Amino acid sequence: MMKFHWPILAALALSGCINLAPQYQQPEAPVPGAWQPQVKGEVSTDIQWQQFFTDKRLAQLQTLALENNRDLRLASLNIEKAQAQYRIQRAAAFPTIDAGISGTHSRTSTSGTTTTTHDYSAQLGLSSYEVDVFGRVQNLQDEALEDYLALTETRRSTQISLVAEVATAWLTLAADNERLQLAEETLTSQQATYELTQSSFALGGSTALAVAQAQTTVESARVDVAEYQSQILQDRNALRLLVGSDIPDALLPGARLQTAAALVQVPAELPSSLLQRRPDVLAAEHSLKSANIDIGAARAAFFPSISLTANAGSASSSLSNLFKAGSGAWTFAPSISVPIFDAGSNRATLDAAKVEKEIQVQTYQQTLQTAFKEVADALAVRSTLDQRLAAQQALTDASQKSFDLSDALYRAGSQSYLEALDAQRSLYSAQQDLITLRLAEQSNRVTLYKVVGGGWR
Repeated sequence: MMKFHWPILAALALSGCINLAPQYQQPEAPVPGAWQPQVKGEVSTDIQWQQFFTDKRLAQLQTLALENNRDLRLASLNIEKAQAQYRIQRAAAFPTIDAGISGTHSRTSTSGTTTTTHDYSAQLGLSSYEVDVFGRVQNLQDEALEDYLALTETRRSTQISLVAEVATAWLTLAADNERLQLAEETLTSQQATYELTQSSFALGGSTALAVAQAQTTVESARVDVAEYQSQILQDRNALRLLVGSDIPDALLPGARLQTAAALVQVPAELPSSLLQRRPDVLAAEHSLKSANIDIGAARAAFFPSISLTANAGSASSSLSNLFKAGSGAWTFAPSISVPIFDAGSNRATLDAAKVEKEIQVQTYQQTLQTAFKEVADALAVRSTLDQRLAAQQALTDASQKSFDLSDALYRAGSQSYLEALDAQRSLYSAQQDLITLRLAEQSNRVTLYKVVGGGWR
């Protein structure tokens, strides 16, 4: 059996003992500890998207999007590429070992004498293995790992954005469904009023002006119906693009936003420390760590590089004696490369690595500040939504009562159609604004889910 000799064993035993990368310290977060104003709520702070979006149709649609969306697939492929690059760097920390058996045969003739010789050899060796005394290889491996982790967080950010975009598009479709239903109900009502006015005019009870005014409301309502029908088709197209496939009708929202909107309430006193789990913030920190590690690799370039080439095996003039005692052979060829003059290249590389680290520090802190602003803006909108919804609901109720009274008086002949028409227009506008505000309230919850990094775990 072939034996390992000490040169190869010594080479395998050598490993890095000095790491020249600076010790990583997380930069200070340049944001307050909490947002103002705080929003009251009564739900757990440990929640994921499957629990946040409680409508089963929406949750199934989001799952379908996570399976089919092309942007998410591209992000996954980038992760697989980075993972492969990390494995390449990791492999560089280990020697490449080759094994081989060879044989040569020669025949020579000298002074009428013919001689035939045979040489056999079997070797196991490593070539061009860098002894990582100053941690260069390890730093390159760690740097590749941080790049991989940054891309992993980027993919998570894409997933969170996709889940939120699907929810927003789904809620928008639900709101437009309700707007269409309102427009159709208004068209039916106005058509009946128009026909009543025409009959009254034929009997001399209404003027031609009233007939013309009634017709304008009918045509206006017909325009709205056609507009919302077109908008709904566009909403479905947008949703289909996000999902990446055809959408079963069973997963589409109904005609009422209130029944479609099933999102959890926002908890009270969200801490700003939530920002440090946002995927874009984590990705920025991984990039910062990568830049910090790169300084160590750049510093190692100033120090000698030691490479080893070694092999051990057996050599014999006959194949039967190849692995017998006394046939052992080995070679050991270490080499050292010492940087003497590089015209400042190593120094420039180190300076560039240091500057890149400072760039990543600023990028990390800027990402935190941007994240804080996004959450603060969403909370600022939310702080008055309840009051706005209550006021809009009260306005809609009052407009409904005003229209009912005006319409009754008109039908009784006690007032002109113009007053009833104004009341109807005010009611229609108030109903549309109420739908818009309900959509804004639901969309604000989705926005909060997104800007705090996928819920408030």
